[in-house]
Amino acid sequence: MLLQHTYESRVKSGELTEDAAQVEAIPLFDTVLVEMGQSTGKKKFLGLFGSDQVPVKGLYVWGGVGRGKSMLMDLFFEIAPEPRKRRVHFHAFMQDIHAAMNEARKQGVSDAIAPVAEDLAQDVRLLCFDEMQITDITDAMIVGRLFQKLFAAGVVVVATSNRVPDDLYKDGLNRNLFVPFIELIKDRLVVHELASETDYRQDRLAGEQVYFHPADAKAKRSVEAIWQGLSGGDISELTLRVKGRDVVLPAFSNGVARAAFFDLCGKPLGAADYLAVAENVRVLILENIPLLSRDNFNEAKRFVTLIDALYEAKVALICTAADTPERLYLEGEGVFEFERTASRLREMQAAGWGQN
Repeated sequence: MLLQHTYESRVKSGELTEDAAQVEAIPLFDTVLVEMGQSTGKKKFLGLFGSDQVPVKGLYVWGGVGRGKSMLMDLFFEIAPEPRKRRVHFHAFMQDIHAAMNEARKQGVSDAIAPVAEDLAQDVRLLCFDEMQITDITDAMIVGRLFQKLFAAGVVVVATSNRVPDDLYKDGLNRNLFVPFIELIKDRLVVHELASETDYRQDRLAGEQVYFHPADAKAKRSVEAIWQGLSGGDISELTLRVKGRDVVLPAFSNGVARAAFFDLCGKPLGAADYLAVAENVRVLILENIPLLSRDNFNEAKRFVTLIDALYEAKVALICTAADTPERLYLEGEGVFEFERTASRLREMQAAGWGQN
């Protein structure tokens, strides 16, 4: 079965709304399906002179948030007949790679990437990555050699990203060492922009209440209903590695994250951590925002920085809070500065916010 048939069927059933930009991208996914079906995925050596097999090119689909990239990849993954397939958020994948490399080093190997890539290639032929983004220099130094070995072993990669390949790890430390990986991506994957004019993430939230106060049982039930509607059911923890530390989002699915206020603001996190969250999450559900004052000043400062990062990245925000934005921070140092945060929280509740 091809993705085109599945997409058309779900449009006909009313499950999906036909989108011209999505329709334009579908043949690229189907080309991968067809070529994988025609290839064994194994090298056929001709004497001493290498392989007679042309490698299957993967796909890199990029574009704005909420345009349907992940949805198309999910459908593609669902119908792909390849039994050795894996779909994973890119940061979660890199966490697994770091863990596997640590285990390999315990065995005394001099090059930990080689055995990890070999084991992965034996287990997986099709790798589907959601939200490919590099924010950590350690990841940046690993991915080039890792992907080179995976491609050489016949692994096919399909990825989504909010960024064109040339903007990956933009302005990162020692980025010149990362550039060969960008060229590898452009060589081994077909790069396509999904330039839909519609943000389906915002459409799904259009007209919905997104700020609930007080944070009582009724608010929790409302947020739970929104979470169930947005998450898609495949829920996992997401760990972002930022400058050598972990930023943990306890629940993540389909670009939607759910966390308590103290998960993100009660820990010693800073602007870089919140920027990483904003780059990797399309919708954030933030629960149990307390009243803020001089008694929890550090948490209040972090909350201001988090809201700034989410606001600039146009991340949709759903909250439960102790009170209205204007009444969250009424006394203590920083009250005047918090007025801007309260204003942004109000703006982020407006219908259509983040679509421009």
